[in-house]
Amino acid sequence: MIPATPEGRRAFILANTRLQAPPHVPELRLHLADEITPIWRLTEEALEKIGLPPPFWAFAWAGGQALARYVLDAPETVRGKAVLDFASGSGIVGIAAMRAGAASVLCADIDAYCGAALALNAQVNGVACRFTDENPLDAPAPDWAGVILAGDICYEKPMAERVMAWLRAARTAGATVLIGDPGRSYFPREGLRRLAEYQVPTSRELEDMAVKRTGVWTLSD
Repeated sequence: MIPATPEGRRAFILANTRLQAPPHVPELRLHLADEITPIWRLTEEALEKIGLPPPFWAFAWAGGQALARYVLDAPETVRGKAVLDFASGSGIVGIAAMRAGAASVLCADIDAYCGAALALNAQVNGVACRFTDENPLDAPAPDWAGVILAGDICYEKPMAERVMAWLRAARTAGATVLIGDPGRSYFPREGLRRLAEYQVPTSRELEDMAVKRTGVWTLSD
């Protein structure tokens, strides 16, 4: 079993990833898994045996890369604002927001390994982001967040519906909501306005294609 301590998680990440630039956001460097790192070869069964949740934090998913790209290219979106990075994973979107001039960023993910990955990745990019492993969906949308960023959140239908309802409540409360999505099956097509579209390089092992057409969307009024 992997030690369930911050030090243990940090050591595991350092041993099983390598520092590299995501292809669509080359300004950033993250500890990521790829075909030459040990975690890449672990099956779901092997992960379960060692007590590791699915390591979403170890990959730069297309939706997160697109959203990070958008924030860096349109820094006025987050500049001077308090930002919530929802389902933060590696922290790529929150880190991009801090690099773009956000006043503060809280990265939220229910996997504590994401906190360890965020700490490592934020440090190497010269920014500071806070982290929580409490589920934002268990509480009303926060009134402090001026911007909520969510990359690749629509993998499963029940979760996608719950997340979108929560994000709409946040929009009603006054937050700007931006979502990065590469055409996941349960991404809604109504009540959204596309802000940008990118061709995001990925890997065939991860996404079954070398490039994913990925949009950045905002909730319509």
